[in-house]
Amino acid sequence: MLLFNAAVSHAAEPVILVFGDSLSAAYGVAPGHGWVALLEQRLARRGYPYRVVNASVSGDTTAGGLSRLPAALNQFNPSLLLLELGGNDGLRGLSLERTRDNLRQMIRLGRKRGARVVLFAMRLPPNYGSVFTERFQGIYDDLAAAERATLVPFFLNGVAERPDWMQSDGLHPNALGQGRMLENVWVVLEPLLRGPVAERVESGPDSQ
Repeated sequence: MLLFNAAVSHAAEPVILVFGDSLSAAYGVAPGHGWVALLEQRLARRGYPYRVVNASVSGDTTAGGLSRLPAALNQFNPSLLLLELGGNDGLRGLSLERTRDNLRQMIRLGRKRGARVVLFAMRLPPNYGSVFTERFQGIYDDLAAAERATLVPFFLNGVAERPDWMQSDGLHPNALGQGRMLENVWVVLEPLLRGPVAERVESGPDSQ
């Protein structure tokens, strides 16, 4: 089920569209305590005039995201697209080439609409084998370079290593880990908030 942020905001405010899976949909975490909600709170405290829309869906794959993204871009016309998908593809052993191609298409769709795309790098547990996990990780570095997307290095850095910050399934962070997830995003995102993102309408959709 899609849950869009319901905060009342002025229509002219630029939009940050968070487009991910359960990690961004705050699976197993009380409402208002996920990293996306914490991001919205920090933006408000620090005076950044952005509206945050969370279009993340638990269990989503890159194929599902690709099918949903055009409608979300049409509806919200984001200035920033935070793309956090691919983890479920890897966990299900789906085609790496298909995952790469789906992410590439989503990056290009976002850029075509004038959004700055921020790609979240994901990793797989070591039990998937070194060859598969290394090839999976390489998707994100390669796409960020080839498609001019800004990269958030491993989204769960500093969280996945802490059992007390993870839920019992070992895959989803609990409420304690959400703040660190935000910090992993914030160090990459904040320079963009102070940079040329707001000029996207003047510079055109291919300015990234």
